[in-house]
Amino acid sequence: MFDPDVSIATARLTLRPFGPGDAARIRSVVQSGARFLPPGAPTRTSGIARWLTHGVHELRRSGQGIHLAMADADGVVVGAISLFKTSWEAGTTEVGYGVHPLYRRRGFATEAVRGLTGWVFDTTRLRRIDLTANLDNPASLSVALKSGFTWEGVLRSAVLDEDGTHDLVMFGLLREDGRLPANALPRTELRTPRLLLREPSPGDVRDLAATGADPLTQAMTGVPRGYSEEHALAYVEGSERTRIRGAGITWTAEELETGRFAVNVSLRDVDWNSRTAEVGYMTAPWARGKGYAGESVLAIARWLFERQGFSRLQLRASPGNTASQRVAEKAGFVREGVARASLGGEDLVVYSLIPSDLAGGDPAPA
Repeated sequence: MFDPDVSIATARLTLRPFGPGDAARIRSVVQSGARFLPPGAPTRTSGIARWLTHGVHELRRSGQGIHLAMADADGVVVGAISLFKTSWEAGTTEVGYGVHPLYRRRGFATEAVRGLTGWVFDTTRLRRIDLTANLDNPASLSVALKSGFTWEGVLRSAVLDEDGTHDLVMFGLLREDGRLPANALPRTELRTPRLLLREPSPGDVRDLAATGADPLTQAMTGVPRGYSEEHALAYVEGSERTRIRGAGITWTAEELETGRFAVNVSLRDVDWNSRTAEVGYMTAPWARGKGYAGESVLAIARWLFERQGFSRLQLRASPGNTASQRVAEKAGFVREGVARASLGGEDLVVYSLIPSDLAGGDPAPA
């Protein structure tokens, strides 16, 4: 059973049971229509008193979990966090949370999850905590990974909401995991003399699709054959999930003068132990021959080495893609050799860049 008088202090929050003293705050929440309270919370003010004295505590009384309020330094309830589906025999439980819309984007959810999971492992015999999040909810995915959870898999079409089905990501945290946050490259805008490198957006889909479907791109890269706007949209929507997982990061390089899409640049195959990564890019047909790809790659390389502490950046190009090889060489990459049958049975020329290959200059954060 969970302690009915639990109180967990974090840097900015206190996690504690709901009680009659929260009546005024819960009344204002119910009247505003804000949705963040635990399942079973009243939707009408007439049910608040009974919920605070009985309903919100039924989960704890059953032994299957506990609902706690997230209270800030002023005692204001800014969110709620729960343990549920607890199996004492198996040593497992699941955590869920909600934050008042006016208090989101302040890191309260991550702080509360880390505080509660730490308390679970410190004071109970439970050995595993589950967390689930919709695949299309980057904020929740980020909370899980920042809280030290491991991304374990995706349940396809596992959730049915009013807007249709959603894939569900399964996360797990074990007692022995150490609760360290996952590594991820920070979302950063970079400027060069002619370009703004920014996060991809749905507005890029049309130009990205045209770039991916261009005959030269199709011939010289591994993008899907018959590249369409559906491919481009899936790529844009998945780019932030890739970043959150620590696997890479993607930028759209647009012309500062016109604002038009020029290059798609991505870091992938990030190895956090050795601090290495690979860079790839696609230049729009209308932007070729202007040096935009090299300008983008060099800005990202400097940021990766000087701001993120990486030690090596790899670039691979088709032997027949002389333009891409020129980009690598102009950016200071060193040719290392040929990786045989590396992409779809085709050879790739391998280049690398290390910090000592660069000198002077620094891309300015936008």
